[in-house]
Amino acid sequence: MTDEEAIEAELPLESAGSRLTRAREAAGISRAQLAGITKIPERHLCAIEAGDFAALAARTYAVGFSRSYARAVGLDESEIVAQVRGELAKLEPETRRSLPAFEPGDPARLPGRRLAWLAALAALVVVVGGFAVWGSHYLPGGSLPSLVSDAPPAPATSAAPAPPAMPGNGSVVFTALEPDLWVKFYDAAGNQLMQKQMALGETYTVPADMPGVQLWTARPQSLAITIGGQAVPKLSDVQQTMKDVPVSATALLARPAAGAIVSMPPSGEAAPVVQQRQRAAQRPRVQQSPAVQPTVEATPIAAPSAEALADPAPVPVADR
Repeated sequence: MTDEEAIEAELPLESAGSRLTRAREAAGISRAQLAGITKIPERHLCAIEAGDFAALAARTYAVGFSRSYARAVGLDESEIVAQVRGELAKLEPETRRSLPAFEPGDPARLPGRRLAWLAALAALVVVVGGFAVWGSHYLPGGSLPSLVSDAPPAPATSAAPAPPAMPGNGSVVFTALEPDLWVKFYDAAGNQLMQKQMALGETYTVPADMPGVQLWTARPQSLAITIGGQAVPKLSDVQQTMKDVPVSATALLARPAAGAIVSMPPSGEAAPVVQQRQRAAQRPRVQQSPAVQPTVEATPIAAPSAEALADPAPVPVADR
């Protein structure tokens, strides 16, 4: 062995921190830039370069941070890690225990920021949900009734349903429920407003400013009627010819039920005759007094004559 080799052997080996520092400076990377690349705090980088591994939380952090440091500056990771472990063994004998599955400080193995936020949010949801279940079980919101109260509990009352609102004097709309439905609308003077065969679903709105509008159709059961958007009973539930039927809102609301409507005869009898029959049917009947038996007047009996008195023959009696 030469003198130079002997001197070199006696000199202390370069520490892992010194090698990492020299490689970083040779690459022209500042410590702040390296912290941004490796995601390792700058104070931990200073501790690694100084070989002050006691400043780190555990030996696992020293190994993981040194590995990331070596990768960033282009050194052999396994060689640096082996040297760091050797230096740690000199400081404190390594206890025989299983190492964690990953070493902190390795950005490739650390969870991302988004995953960390999701994990924190999930933990918060679990805590809030557990508190809600616990509170509902041990702290019920309702209070128990008093055991010393003399007043009986009030019975539960159910509100009666409100009666359906009657339609007002709104727009009168007829809608065809069958195809080819013939209708004729006209005013009080007989002037035609509309006459056609309505298609299925076709509508006709009665002019609100025209009084005395009437309807003529043979299929009233196929006409749906609404007043102000609310449905009202049909003119009839069966097929029949109806003519001169007032279709204003007031007239439709004043009509009786559909089954009580008197239909027009097929012979085309005039409306006044039908109206006369309706009035006659609605006129109250006059009660007749019991029949009086005729009084039969008796025929006066004539006084007997003197001859009759002398003759004992019976006196004739008038027929009663």
